[in-house]
Amino acid sequence: MSEGIVPALDELVALRRAATGRRPPRRGRHGMSGQAPSPMRGRGMEYAESREYTQGDDARHIDWRLTARTGKPHTKLFQAERERLTLIVADTAPALYFGTRVRFKSVQAARAGAVAAWAAVRDGDRIAALRGSVREPPVVPASGTRGALRALDALVRWYARPPEEDSGLGVALDHADRLLRPGSRLLVLADPASVLAQTPSRWPALAQHREVIVLLLCDPFERDPPRARLPFRIERPATSTSATRIELDLAGSAQRARWQTAFEGPLRDAAAVLARGGVRVRPLSTEMPSESWLDLFEGTRAA
Repeated sequence: MSEGIVPALDELVALRRAATGRRPPRRGRHGMSGQAPSPMRGRGMEYAESREYTQGDDARHIDWRLTARTGKPHTKLFQAERERLTLIVADTAPALYFGTRVRFKSVQAARAGAVAAWAAVRDGDRIAALRGSVREPPVVPASGTRGALRALDALVRWYARPPEEDSGLGVALDHADRLLRPGSRLLVLADPASVLAQTPSRWPALAQHREVIVLLLCDPFERDPPRARLPFRIERPATSTSATRIELDLAGSAQRARWQTAFEGPLRDAAAVLARGGVRVRPLSTEMPSESWLDLFEGTRAA
């Protein structure tokens, strides 16, 4: 296997340091990282609120300050904690299996998914993964290294070559919607055209009460091709022995405008649709460090 053309499990495992070296695990009250608070009221470690004391309450949890201020005994309530789910959704559109700088877009997608899996381990989440298939079940949610390695193994398989059976990103998002719960974290690895194929209302619905991040895979050649005449070879069907060679003049303004409409336009439009839907979004080009987007997992909304 050639480096940069297909993902390798060992390189995805090695990305653990990139994901976990940024900061130590921490807990967040609102589910940005660490154990996510459950809506249940219990005797956990996360303070929720205080109310008036009733018979049978544990005297050890009396809120002495509020009691002194109101003159009535109050007790503290705490939130029970549960593991949050980080779900990785892999778009496997054929357009992703291409690249001109450093690696294929498919390999960059696998690497970004691996970074997300290791960040989820760092944050104490359960990890699951799925693609747009009506036959292949999702990777079952699991925590720790075991959960991450299951997701990594799936990413290697899915991004080694275009799957024979691929029902598209819409099917993958249908599956995701059934798995996700309030407070879950969703990472979508997608081709811009796949995003634009969805109804715009789908994204705010997914983002309601969830943290949704979409990485738009792209290549420098698509965004900024050279101003030159480029030769292309068009293969004939298997029954034919001939091929056609054409030249595309990207130095000319007309051809360049058509190129930008075909490649740069969908990237820009997809980013705008996602941002309007309350989704955190970032283009991830093939030559960029695979963890360069990870600040979105830290709870900092991209500009």
